[in-house]
Amino acid sequence: MPTVASSQSSTETDWVSRFADDVIAESERRAPGKPVVVASGLSPSGPIHLGNLREVMTPHLVADEIRRRGHTVRHLISWDDYDRYRKVPNGVEGIDASWAEHIGKPLTSVPAPAGSAYPNWAEHFKAAMTQALDELGVEYDAISQTEQYTAGAYREQILHAMRHRADIDAVLDRYRTKKDGAGAKGGGKKPQQKKVDEAELEAAEGSGAASEDDGSSNAAGYFPYRPYCGNCEKDLTVVTSYDDDSTELNYTCSACGFAETVRLSEFNRGKLVWKVDWPMRWAYEGVIFEPSGVDHSSPGSSFVVGGQIVREVFDGVQPIGPMYAFVGISGMAKMSSSKGGVPTPADALKIMEAPLLRWLYARRKPNQSFKIAFDQEIQRLYDEWDSLARKVADGTVLPADAAAYSRAVGTAAGELPSTPRPLPYRTLASVADITAGAEDQTLRILGELDPENPLASLDEARPRLDRAESWISTQVPAEARTIVRQEPDEELLGSLDERGRESLRLLLDGLGTHWSLDGLTTLVYGVPKVLEGLEPDAKPTPELKVAQRSFFVLLYRLLVSRDTGPRLPTLLLAVGADRVRTLLGG
Repeated sequence: MPTVASSQSSTETDWVSRFADDVIAESERRAPGKPVVVASGLSPSGPIHLGNLREVMTPHLVADEIRRRGHTVRHLISWDDYDRYRKVPNGVEGIDASWAEHIGKPLTSVPAPAGSAYPNWAEHFKAAMTQALDELGVEYDAISQTEQYTAGAYREQILHAMRHRADIDAVLDRYRTKKDGAGAKGGGKKPQQKKVDEAELEAAEGSGAASEDDGSSNAAGYFPYRPYCGNCEKDLTVVTSYDDDSTELNYTCSACGFAETVRLSEFNRGKLVWKVDWPMRWAYEGVIFEPSGVDHSSPGSSFVVGGQIVREVFDGVQPIGPMYAFVGISGMAKMSSSKGGVPTPADALKIMEAPLLRWLYARRKPNQSFKIAFDQEIQRLYDEWDSLARKVADGTVLPADAAAYSRAVGTAAGELPSTPRPLPYRTLASVADITAGAEDQTLRILGELDPENPLASLDEARPRLDRAESWISTQVPAEARTIVRQEPDEELLGSLDERGRESLRLLLDGLGTHWSLDGLTTLVYGVPKVLEGLEPDAKPTPELKVAQRSFFVLLYRLLVSRDTGPRLPTLLLAVGADRVRTLLGG
């Protein structure tokens, strides 16, 4: 597959290059001589969907451009697997209301769904995403927050946050909405916080927390740290006292009544609340670039508050990066990873090749929403993709389109696997529909598409053929599948007038000399023209188009007993010349 080298020449038209310029400059300003650090965060609280993938693909594309320019880059993917299990997700097979008993535990302490090969809930849902990222060519360093917290990696940051809890509370207080509508201290009116989006809560919510998981606040004061209970493992705990000098912390669990005294300087079974945890990690990892969803753009959101906490408490700098828009699925509303039934990257990669999926994220600016097609629209999408490949090959492609194509088909490490003979997806889908995956039949039909350059093996059409077969079998309803008639429709054939019989005779007479995809296309469109006394290559008129449509409907009814179906040239090839003659009364 032809590629176009990515370079800074596309800066004015390509969003990835523009961000790469900014990130390189910012990294040289903040941390000269060190690797550029970009970051993503994913919560394995349930199926990780195609909306979550934008959290990864945006920094991946920027990081890859920076690598192409010769810089060393670390793309951190932080698995928020030490977050609490918030609720029982819908649509996950084998999961019912009984799983509510695990709410409040770390995701890595919740059992995996029944039948899983993985040790816990988090690992089960991480696995599919990890495999998809490998297939997509995403290079990254994975960080498990369970491992980080339980190993004491953030101990000094936790102790620092506890010493500065009053400062953190003061930042958060700027955004807390007063229940009685009173203004802020000093008489100024406080910013009103929008209702936090579910995605914000997905990453953050903890029971017993102050407003929107700011941290636990009670008679003993505000605390930005929450232990997991030593008895029931849940985070339904309340810190009742803390001593800065000894780091002695007391807590009680509202779920089971357990109480415990620990030394925070030695204790590794708890975590900072989300609005403190995220900015802490920015400073700890030295993150230069990290995008965030539009969920985080409202006043009081974790991104907005985090920018102040990282500066005022952790002496760090907030990453640069865009707010990214939502990804939809054929008209579905905004996705939520807590709800089952939303397509994941693994689902998408079953019906489309990795370069096409990469292209969907590369060609749109992060603030532009887009949809990923699981319906008939995928055929048009593939047509557009193949057209782009032809423009790249003949040099007529626009610079921004060339850059997006280059980022789709490969990375700085090399090209992704591609289909040697990328036949039209809609043709492959039609053949798969008709043959139900029978390989001998499929090879016969595909081999007749271009008699002068026949397909020698189905491997030449893979993996695209496999994706089209998967789309037909998993996404096309049974009632929409194509079933070729076993016997001629004698009643319909007997009812035809002279014009109808003549149209079938012209078609049957031309089969022998037009038996290829291009030839049959010329033939089926040309028969109505000849009936009108025109040449087969005459330009169609509105009246002629009506006649063509009537002819097509007749053929569909005689072949598949419906008014529509796969493109007729493909259908004729699939049915085979002998059977076509039988069904058309020849």
